[in-house]
Formats: sequence, C-alpha cells, structure tokens
Amino acid sequence: MPLISSPEEPQIPESAQGPRVTPAAGRTAPTPRPVPGPRSAATPRPGNPGRGPARPAPPAQRPRPAPSSPAAPAPAGLKLPEEPSAAQFQLIPASADGAVDAADEAVDLLLDSGRSPGDILVLTTAELHPWAAHELSFGEAAYWAQHDAGDDVFFAGTASAGRWAPRSVVVVAVNGDVDDRAARALSDVRERAGALLIVCGDPQKINSALGAGV
Repeated sequence: MPLISSPEEPQIPESAQGPRVTPAAGRTAPTPRPVPGPRSAATPRPGNPGRGPARPAPPAQRPRPAPSSPAAPAPAGLKLPEEPSAAQFQLIPASADGAVDAADEAVDLLLDSGRSPGDILVLTTAELHPWAAHELSFGEAAYWAQHDAGDDVFFAGTASAGRWAPRSVVVVAVNGDVDDRAARALSDVRERAGALLIVCGDPQKINSALGAGV
C-alpha cells in the first residue's frame, strides 16, 4: 500500500527574528537629536557666520560736566558777565599759601554751574600748580599737547605767557609775593582774559598791583 506523504511544513526565513512593528499610519519615526556640547572660544556665535567671538565692549567713558549754556546758574560767590565780549573781574580773598586751594574751589564751582572744562585756564604767579608740575614730569611736548587739545581745564604759570592761549574764563592764584613781575603778569592776564577773570589772593596787594580798586 503506497505511503501518503504529509504536506511540507512552511520554511521560516532565518532573517525573520520576530514580529515586525509597522509604524502607525500618518506617523514617522522620530529622528534622534544631537546633544549639544560645550562651545569653544573659536566657535562662531549663531547669526555671525565666519566670525569669531564677539569683541568686548569698550570701557565706559568717564562723564564730563555739560557744556556751558546761557541759562546756566552762576556759582555761589561768583558773578558771570552779562555780555560775553566784556571781561568781568572777580576777586576771591586768600592768603598766598591758600591761593591755589581757593582757585581749585573756584574751578569746581564753575564746572558745577555748567562751564565746559575746555573754557577754563588756571594760572599761578609763583610755584606751578601741582597738576602742572606733575604733567611736566612727562615732558613739555605731552604737557602742551593737552593745552592745544583744549578739551579740559589747563594749569600753567603766568611766566609762560607766550605759550598759553587765553580762554573765556581765567583763574589766577597769586601764590607768591606781588612784586613788579607779578603785577605785570596780572595786568597782562587781565587784558587777555575772555569773559571772566577770577583772581585769588590778597585783595589789598592785588588792588595796588592793578592800580585801581577792583
């Protein structure tokens, strides 16, 4: 009697290791995102292709007093001239030893009232102002370059009258004897002053040197 062969069992391919999950309709498999790492100093910032790190901002400049204006109030104890073309004389009593300090206080009052630093020239009749002596230690060229720039208060001596240019406000500290040389210097400064001349010193000696009650 012939043998009846049984049907062959289906062969499972070796590549099929288990059930295959098919993504749901309408959804796509998520794409893995790279994890950001630390940014080196040479890595350009976003939005600036081809450029290196941003340059640091320049240091803030020190604010200066606002420029003078016609409406600026006059400092206490000082009277500003009504007409800029007419130089006005102001006398601040002070001893020879305290004349420089009195001049510094007058400059502070002028700046507080709105005067521009470049409008002010401070002169001494004897020893130089400490600022002038300090700046001259770096050489006369650098010292007078600051004078020529004209953007800040400048300090000089009456003996160098041929070097400094007059400004609208001149403050003189009579910090020595009022001899013939100092008297001539005061007269010269008074003629060359612009809008306002302030002299700090002994009133009697200054009045005598200028030849009139001032």
